[in-house]
Amino acid sequence: MSQYTTGEMAKLCGVTVRTVQYYDTRGILTPHALSEGGRRLYDEDDLRKLKVICFLREIGLSIDTIGQLFMEEDPASVIELLLEQQEQDLKTERGALDAKLEKIAELRKTASATDHFTVESIGDVAITMTNKKKHRRMLLIMLLTALPVAALECAGILLWVFKGIWWVFALSVAIAIPWGILISRYYYRHVAYICPQCHRVFRPAFREMFFASHTAKTRRLTCPECGRKGFCVETWGGDPE
Repeated sequence: MSQYTTGEMAKLCGVTVRTVQYYDTRGILTPHALSEGGRRLYDEDDLRKLKVICFLREIGLSIDTIGQLFMEEDPASVIELLLEQQEQDLKTERGALDAKLEKIAELRKTASATDHFTVESIGDVAITMTNKKKHRRMLLIMLLTALPVAALECAGILLWVFKGIWWVFALSVAIAIPWGILISRYYYRHVAYICPQCHRVFRPAFREMFFASHTAKTRRLTCPECGRKGFCVETWGGDPE
């Protein structure tokens, strides 16, 4: 029967000698025998066990969890539960890492697009990123409510042109006008803007906002703090009181 020293076990499994010794002190990899000089000796079963330990460590299971698994009389009954829990933990960690990467990308994008990038500019990015989900949810609500109104208008136009039925289009207009008013007020009450010069977060007058030129993420407004007139970054303005 083959016997392996601690160093040989470490080399065969691609770990350090200290790691093998640590598993011994934790009681999950006890040597099969000791040499006359007191050196730890491991057999083939120990080698297979070490490979299992290394695999479980690679997928993120803790030493305590692995130790508990080895003490189970029927490890198959708990391994699925352990792996499911580990999978969920890893997905959570991945989500947190993705969120950090998104923030880094947004910060780099802002830094490269801004002539005078300052510490205050980082604060602007922090505000927009913190409220990004709420802002997206607001835009999604607006889109979902707009789709049936637009579909009714298109149907009304087609019926009027090809069938001579005009009242469907008239009904769509009667619905679209109050919808437009309500959705505009909803939009106004849930957004705010960040001045890129003084970094003030503000909500402009409805008339100014409604008629201002804009892009998908900015709107040309006058900052009430510093008086600058230019494009300001749109962000979530919070729930109305």
